[in-house]
Amino acid sequence: MKISKDKVAQIHYTLTNTEGDLLDTSLQREPLLYLHGHGSLIQGLENALEDKVKGDKFGVEIPSENAYGEYHEQLVQIVPKSGFQSEGGEELVEGIQVQVETNNGLTVGLVTKIEGEDVTLDLNHPLAGMDLMFEVEIVDVREATKEELEHGHAHGAGGHHH
Repeated sequence: MKISKDKVAQIHYTLTNTEGDLLDTSLQREPLLYLHGHGSLIQGLENALEDKVKGDKFGVEIPSENAYGEYHEQLVQIVPKSGFQSEGGEELVEGIQVQVETNNGLTVGLVTKIEGEDVTLDLNHPLAGMDLMFEVEIVDVREATKEELEHGHAHGAGGHHH
C-alpha cells in the first residue's frame, strides 16, 4: 500500500541540519504515526513521503521554505521584563523558552537576551531559516479509520492523543 491522502503511515526518522548535527530522531522511541495529507508534517517531508511503501528507506533535503519557513527579523521583539509572570518560581534567563500570548494565540518564544528590564524574545520557530535533512524508514502504511479521518490525525502508539 502506498502512502497517499488519508492513509496512516508509521515512520522512523532522523533529522539533521545540513552540517550533519542531530536535531531529532525517533529511533530511541516509538515510530511517528501520522495521517497523510492533513498537514501533520512539514510540507517538504509530506511531499517526499507520497507514494512510498512499507520498508522504503530514503534521505531527503528540505529547503527552509518547505520546512519551518524563513527566519523573520520582525519576529524578534523586545518586551518589558515585568510582562513575565514566573510559573513555579522559574527564573527568567537567556536561552529558556517561554509561552507568549500573541494576536494569533499562544506561541513559544526563546529568550535570547536580558538587559535590565528589556527582554529580547525570538518568536521564530527554532528551525526557521534552516534547510533540513531527513533520513526516513517507512515502518507501516494502513488505511485511516473513520474516526481518524473525522479528527484529522492518526490515533494509536506514536500518534497524537487528545
